[in-house]
Amino acid sequence: MEIRKNSGPLKWVLIGISTLFLIVMLILPLTYVLVTAFGEGIKVFVAAVTDYYALKAIGLTLEVTLIAVVVNTIFGIAASWCITRFQFHGKKILSTLIDLPLTISPVIAGLIFYEYLRSAGIKLIFAVPGIVVATVFVTFPFISREIIPVLSTLGTDEEEAAALMGANGFTIFRKITFPHIKWALLYGIVLCTAR
Repeated sequence: MEIRKNSGPLKWVLIGISTLFLIVMLILPLTYVLVTAFGEGIKVFVAAVTDYYALKAIGLTLEVTLIAVVVNTIFGIAASWCITRFQFHGKKILSTLIDLPLTISPVIAGLIFYEYLRSAGIKLIFAVPGIVVATVFVTFPFISREIIPVLSTLGTDEEEAAALMGANGFTIFRKITFPHIKWALLYGIVLCTAR
């Protein structure tokens, strides 16, 4: 790929548009949040953040985030491994289902399954299990979609060689596969947590 050395005014127009976009979409909202939060002083801010209900909300958020990240890490690694290492009927359907949360609103997904869950006596709406299920649903693609390209590029040669030498599946994963996917996994976990 050839890089332009002298692009003239086009370069400065693109830099200006990018800078303006960042200011409008990131800097201004962040500034507004900070000014509003500290507008009445630090004592009011601290009182609002240390309020009983605020602490309960923060605790619930941390709890749900931890559960969602653990569940999505386990299923993300398993789904990535399954898609990249095995041939089976329905592989494209599984890949599509992984991307489903990116295209369907969690509200719509909840409405689809609501009647089935209600008839089974499972209460999800306005309950902690519902928050966990919705969070897991929304964040599911992030880990697997970071690992799948790495596993696809990696191939299976090293893993097959280790298996021929007598290594079991866990040893192969721990010694060969994991070192190759660790940064993609970490990036997926960061995206999952941020979401």
